[in-house]
Amino acid sequence: MTLLRVMSYNLQRLTGDPRAAVAVVRAADPDVLGVQEPPRTAWGRARLRRFARAAGLQVVLAGRGARTTALLAAPRLGPADDVEVLRLRWRGARLVRRWWARRGVVVASFGGLRVVVLHLALDPAERLRHADEILDHLAGRPGPTVLLGDLNEPPSGPVWARFAPALSDADPTGDLTFPAHRPQHRIDAVLVSPDVTVRAVRVPTGEAERRGSDHLPVVADVELATGPPARG
Repeated sequence: MTLLRVMSYNLQRLTGDPRAAVAVVRAADPDVLGVQEPPRTAWGRARLRRFARAAGLQVVLAGRGARTTALLAAPRLGPADDVEVLRLRWRGARLVRRWWARRGVVVASFGGLRVVVLHLALDPAERLRHADEILDHLAGRPGPTVLLGDLNEPPSGPVWARFAPALSDADPTGDLTFPAHRPQHRIDAVLVSPDVTVRAVRVPTGEAERRGSDHLPVVADVELATGPPARG
């Protein structure tokens, strides 16, 4: 069996304390890090690369339509396979809403594991539409899958139900994740397909987590029958 550590972390565009965020990631030591709200623009992507190096990771994909998501991974995993961006549809006429943004999803494979990184909208109808797009995209790609995301709604919301049973909550009794300084909501999650075994899930808390971002990260150890090298 192969044990992998995956991590989902909304970095709030690195507008918090970047050194604290680096410390959070280093302490977790993930094999794969799914980022929501990475810093954007060319200068922002350079900041993300520096962040990745400081955290001991490499940028697998940022930009190129990924927009509000990015994917980082530990060098020990080797190159990712089938790296792609799913550009989610949007409705430009509703741009008057200040939270409206074009969104993208990163999809990549590491050995036998497909990783999906997403950041869903604040608008409930848009979240459901985008969840359907993601499920349609994955329908023709069977195999072990882990979704790392900021779903922007609690587990009782319709998007979580829409993803299940194809992708189910890795920790149904998980801790709250937002806001980091005094968590009141669980909107960040790791979802897994039925062929992925979850060994442990935790939400790290501490001074670095409170300073690094307005979200707490979610870290999960998952197991596959075959796949990339096991953690040393």
